Amino acid sequence: MSARLNVFGSPLAGQVLKHFVAAGKAIGDSSLPAATQELVKIRASQINGCGFCTDMHTKEAAAAGESAVRLNLVATWREATVFTDAERAALELAEEGTRTADAAGGVSDEVWANAAKHYDEEQLTALVSLIALINAFNRVNVLVQQPAGDYRVGQFA
Repeated sequence: MSARLNVFGSPLAGQVLKHFVAAGKAIGDSSLPAATQELVKIRASQINGCGFCTDMHTKEAAAAGESAVRLNLVATWREATVFTDAERAALELAEEGTRTADAAGGVSDEVWANAAKHYDEEQLTALVSLIALINAFNRVNVLVQQPAGDYRVGQFA
């Protein structure tokens, strides 16, 4: 299987994606916990059917010390007991922020208030930005059918 476009070899894609990557670095350097960031990226990628990003972020999370149990349960976080209340709030916000077309009102006030109980304004800014950014990455990869499975930890560092 090969991608429809070579985004890694395209000068235009390189220009565009360097800005995505810079935004990701700013978010990564925020006070939003790194584990929460990876869980959110994984969950949004699962929802969007982005194998490339799911592959990347599960491998990066595992390399950073995330447990296999937690990684295996991200898709079923509501029933899992291995996530903190703050992580659960972030995952719920990620789901509603990713599925905006499925919810007539977008993100509910209840979901927002729950996230705001666990994260300060800067962390919420990072969380909102992260959800938007991973959705953008997912859409690029799904549109071009970027193959999954060959990602190596640190490949784009």
